[in-house]
Amino acid sequence: MATRHLIRTVILQSLYEWDFYQQKKDITLILERNMAEFAPGVDEPEFAWKIMQGVASHLKEIDNIIRKAAPEWPLEKIAVIDRNILRIGLYELLYADPNEVPPKVAINEAIELAKNYGGPNSARFVNGVLGTIYRETAEKRTAGEAPAGHEAKPADR
Repeated sequence: MATRHLIRTVILQSLYEWDFYQQKKDITLILERNMAEFAPGVDEPEFAWKIMQGVASHLKEIDNIIRKAAPEWPLEKIAVIDRNILRIGLYELLYADPNEVPPKVAINEAIELAKNYGGPNSARFVNGVLGTIYRETAEKRTAGEAPAGHEAKPADR
């Protein structure tokens, strides 16, 4: 298993636990324990911390984006695993450096997580939500607007 894929898997486990306990446990301790147990000596531990901190700090915005992109699925009704796969994918798609994680890689990684850990329809659901958001952000970029999570720079206008 590639390093970053393993890291995303550990992040997914950690977010699942954090979500299960209604985000009342310390996410840092959860990730630290899971990294030590499931990914000891991983090459890029800072990648895990960057994603986890990014998801946690943008959680409200990410959840609102999920609500808008999947209005027929209330956030609380989306399976915990699928909800957290979407959170990882959306963070990487909207907030991470696209030179570090290209948008299509973020989407493909989320789909792979859904295939491996979600239910029979999880991959299609994750692909649909992330694909919709990717197309919308691409349209905004084409129109000169800043996509969600990115401030327009003077050169972008």
